[in-house]
Amino acid sequence: MRRTGAWLARFALEQVGVRFTFGIPGVHNTELYDELGRSERIQPVLVTHEAGAAFMADAISRTSDSIGTIVIVPAAGAAYASAGIGEAFLDGIPMLVISGGVRTDLPYRYQLHQMDQQNFLAEITKQTFKVASHREIVPAIYDAYRIATQGEPGPVLVEIPVNLQLISGEVDTLPDYRPEFQLPPLIETAAVAQAVKLLTQARSPGLLVGWGGRHASHWVQEIAEFLNAPVCTTLQGLSAFPANHPLHTGMGFGQYAVPAATEAFRDCDCLLAVGTRFSEIATGSFGVHVPANLVHVDINPQVFSVNYPARVALEGDAAAVLESLWEALQREPQPDNSRGAVRELIANAKRAYQEEWLQHASQDRVNPLHFFRGLRHHLADDDVLVADDGNHTFLAAELMPIHKPGGFISPTDFNCMGYAVPAAIASKLANPRQQVAAVVGDGAFMMTCMEILSASSLGLGVVFFVFHDGELSQISQAQEIPYNRKTCTVLGRLDLAGVAQATGAEFLTLEHNTEVEAIMSEAWALARDNRPVVVDVKIDYSKRTRFTKGVVATNLKRFDLGTKARFIGRGLVRKVTG
Repeated sequence: MRRTGAWLARFALEQVGVRFTFGIPGVHNTELYDELGRSERIQPVLVTHEAGAAFMADAISRTSDSIGTIVIVPAAGAAYASAGIGEAFLDGIPMLVISGGVRTDLPYRYQLHQMDQQNFLAEITKQTFKVASHREIVPAIYDAYRIATQGEPGPVLVEIPVNLQLISGEVDTLPDYRPEFQLPPLIETAAVAQAVKLLTQARSPGLLVGWGGRHASHWVQEIAEFLNAPVCTTLQGLSAFPANHPLHTGMGFGQYAVPAATEAFRDCDCLLAVGTRFSEIATGSFGVHVPANLVHVDINPQVFSVNYPARVALEGDAAAVLESLWEALQREPQPDNSRGAVRELIANAKRAYQEEWLQHASQDRVNPLHFFRGLRHHLADDDVLVADDGNHTFLAAELMPIHKPGGFISPTDFNCMGYAVPAAIASKLANPRQQVAAVVGDGAFMMTCMEILSASSLGLGVVFFVFHDGELSQISQAQEIPYNRKTCTVLGRLDLAGVAQATGAEFLTLEHNTEVEAIMSEAWALARDNRPVVVDVKIDYSKRTRFTKGVVATNLKRFDLGTKARFIGRGLVRKVTG
């Protein structure tokens, strides 16, 4: 039979369950878009920038059971989309990157968009494919889907030259996609037994849960309750353990963590770490003390003992490994460890930290705790909060309780600003019955705010809470001590009302603590009418997060005495002289 390459690509994408594609049509993919426009299963979504497309695809994978997919032009499209592709790669998020390619049936060089995309994207994809014939298209997309979703997930590129898209070619069969069953890694009985021994004999065991443990929340709770052990999470794993559980402490457990975590983990002598790489943000710039008795569970064996040596390494899917661990623990007497009052300690520390924030005088701006209390009140447990990269990220991590897996997503290891607006739009597209809120700093908002046009055209009621202080606050705060000046971190005037008008969104202003309830009620009422809403939040950033203070302290300690003296002396001189 004869089919065009574009038809074959659409067929394969439908077979693997793609529901949405994101991108911009161009010379090298218009035939693909024409086919997608005829699909009864796939909705192609036009974006304003390919970076936004990749962030949207990332969010689809994080908040739904469909794989996020972008359809882009080569070269320029790939370059713009690389921010979101890189975010997905470092955060372990599956993504299909379908790109057009230059003609392969012409002898000419220097074609429009001609470049080696395979090498360009090799560092931020699990694998790349460049098909050379019509027969390769369907198998390549099937293989790409398997690779993207199996093991530690990530993005995979399939490049389809434009001549193959346009011209009909011979194919032998049109096979249905059949999931390839892979035997999971064998969970070593001896390693499980060793882990059980370490955990039950520990005086003060604790659990750290990352994104890789989000589907194992049930087993994490069972093990934590059996051990009476405190549980903290990484930033990306905030939704992996319910914040309303009495053993939940917060993000991290070192000096960069909230007091509940710092206190509950102070004497931790055995740590069960699930689905985390111990990366920089998760460890407060590697300032955390990890006990020698580390039991590390991860699907990717390459992460074991990279930053912190594991006494026991358990490879495999977190849910399967923890179920085995739980079954082995059940054969042991419940341990009588030294943290019998850990739940009371956690509850008291959480109350004290909230009181500390409530006592902070925010003057004529919005106190972050008042804001997040109001937001938590208006969101159901299965609604979605999307945070961008910036100071607001760590405010959300410290002050916004997340109760269900998938309830919070944010950029983490690639750490892209501009993530929240497009990611929130895609989250709403994939979850129309859930409320979706974006919390985004004004600097990050400026990068991708025009994507709100997509929300308006699609009739998506997303609420964008823009923390508006006129600075790149996470960096400007870091500049204060060593430099006593803010170079290139003070933003120009941003008219958020103008942005809302230009993108077809409703606009509200939140200026004082007393307005939180009324403005949020109005915002969600407007969103329920399928209208995007921009809320200008005059946030108070004058109180630093524990994360910021902890990371600054950790990094200052790494400098030699002379460098510290130079930093402090320079800052003092500038403070005195102005």
